[in-house]
Amino acid sequence: MNGQAIAQAAVASQIKPSGRVRWREFCAFALEFWTGETSRRAWTLTCLVALCIALQLGAQLSVNEWNRKFFDALESRSVESLGWATALLPALVAFSGLAVSGALVARMTLQMRWREWLTEKLAGWWLEDQRYYRLEIAAAEQTSPEYRIAKDVQLAIDPLVEFAVGFLTALATATAFIGVLWTVGGALELNLFGARIALPGYLGFAAVVYATAAGGVAYLAGRPLVPAVAQKNEAEAQFLAELTRLKENAESIALIRGDADELSSVLQNYRRVVVAWIRQIHRNGVIATVQSANGALVPLIPLVLVAPKYLSGALTLGAVMQLASAFILVQVAFNWFIDNSVRVAEWMASANRVDELAEALESLDIGVIMEEKEFIEFGVSDDGTIHIEDLAVAHRNGRIVIAGANVVIPAGEKLLVAGPSGTGKSTLVRALAGLWRWGSGRILLPKNAHMAFVPQKPYIPLGALRQAMIYSISDKEITDEMIEGAMRRCGLGYLIKHLDEEQRWDQILSGGERQRTAFVRLLLQRPQIIIMDEATSALDEESQVSMLRLFNEDLAGVT
Repeated sequence: MNGQAIAQAAVASQIKPSGRVRWREFCAFALEFWTGETSRRAWTLTCLVALCIALQLGAQLSVNEWNRKFFDALESRSVESLGWATALLPALVAFSGLAVSGALVARMTLQMRWREWLTEKLAGWWLEDQRYYRLEIAAAEQTSPEYRIAKDVQLAIDPLVEFAVGFLTALATATAFIGVLWTVGGALELNLFGARIALPGYLGFAAVVYATAAGGVAYLAGRPLVPAVAQKNEAEAQFLAELTRLKENAESIALIRGDADELSSVLQNYRRVVVAWIRQIHRNGVIATVQSANGALVPLIPLVLVAPKYLSGALTLGAVMQLASAFILVQVAFNWFIDNSVRVAEWMASANRVDELAEALESLDIGVIMEEKEFIEFGVSDDGTIHIEDLAVAHRNGRIVIAGANVVIPAGEKLLVAGPSGTGKSTLVRALAGLWRWGSGRILLPKNAHMAFVPQKPYIPLGALRQAMIYSISDKEITDEMIEGAMRRCGLGYLIKHLDEEQRWDQILSGGERQRTAFVRLLLQRPQIIIMDEATSALDEESQVSMLRLFNEDLAGVT
């Protein structure tokens, strides 16, 4: 039995009612794996898992029956029976091993395929229609969607499969071996005050009562461990945060010679970890005592209970050993429910977080997350020009930063939007990109127009430098000559020899080189409309002039 898991079982009661609703919503959403396009694969794997559970139970029952025959052979000193039992043992071991390994492989395959389906669904949903950006600006409370997809999906899927498999296994095991205790153990006859009383299936009742009592004692002994673990985790988090803060401010601390002060602060935070750790150690000691006592009693109790029937000749030695083994397996089955109570609470937390993300992504499409305010409308212009009609752009708090804008931008026109900091220039760019919906009015764009947006800090993906140069260009074939020519035109010719090197180019390239990379992409894309937001801010004046000259030469026809 997992003592710490038993001790923390009380944490399950800390889940809020709304959390229980969310985990149900998560299950309804995630169980589409069995009803959608992947249903055939899902049900095939599910049936395979169920078959392996049945085989595993069959192997346990076979080994249990073998125990009886083996010890009966010893008791009767039958060489022939002992030989048959010994010869059968390798086959039983092989069968049991194959059943266990088959169940493991089937379960893990189901977990992998289910997680793969849910990850593809959430990641695809998140990355479509710029939801990843709209979610960031529209739902500040939805922190770390990437963590929810990468980690919480796993923490919500893997335990759920393990719970289902473990529950079915424990239920089947308990039922089967309580049956063994009932049938093989028979009834216990007592003589009380001259009356003979028979207790049918007494070993089955005893196994259930003992398992319930042992679990209750372990739960009560471990209950105080819940706050002790929470305090230690909090202290560990504070200690890690202190070390992270030290690393992030290393240069400033080194310049002012703050080493001694930082060491004192770090050690003080670690002392909190030690104090919390000591509390947890003491509580674990209590749990270990309970576990040790239970571990010593479990093998002995069935022997004590069957001793009267064995001494009276009603049971053979083989039956005694069979019943002892069955009693222990019933305890293991019941312990599963207690061991996994804390994991249920942890699973519910991850399921809640995945469901919150799915709900937020859905809300982006129906406008709930936008707080039901008036939005900017988008449409298609009939004359191939850009129309901005009575446009008002607002911050999320409702403050208007641009009001009553009416502009018609013909094809090939170059327009500069200038103004002091904080007047909404970058917000206007986001609105034109369709990423900012707060405000009113209309933006009409040419039908099927190929638009390109150049931010102040261009994104550099992981991988080879070549991938950074052609990033997001998937609708045309790009040759090496085109890439090298564009790089020379934008002042990055010295990097051509590194095109196929895979490094952290997002950290290696300077701000100016990143902005030049964005212009390389423009030369390769040849879009019809380009919208830039301080796209040359990291370049010196001469380089800025050189980059902007591209719009009069290589990109003369773009808007």
